[in-house]
Amino acid sequence: MTDMEKVIIVEGRTDKKQIEKLIEEPVEIICTNGTLGVGRLEELIVEYDLDNKDVFILVDEDDAGHKLRKQLSIELPHAEHIYIDKEFREVAATPESKLATALLTCRIMINPSYL
Repeated sequence: MTDMEKVIIVEGRTDKKQIEKLIEEPVEIICTNGTLGVGRLEELIVEYDLDNKDVFILVDEDDAGHKLRKQLSIELPHAEHIYIDKEFREVAATPESKLATALLTCRIMINPSYL
């Protein structure tokens, strides 16, 4: 259980590692490891108290990412979406400066050296 107010939902561990490097505030980063079953998604919502937190969704710009984003949007309608440029397709493949800027637009504090 966590008392952090911001949560970023990503697909994989490499995405999580990439984001952890950039941010300068306590943010819970949850990996879905791909598509979620409804039961697992419900568990995450309860476990991390997602209905009462600032939730951000940052997934790859591919079919699996779009499917996951759609699924999360239904269960977490209050979540904000962070988008990466389609040319990079994957969060982990997005240049750090571009990723940092995308996070910053959602009021997530970034280490200035990445901007």
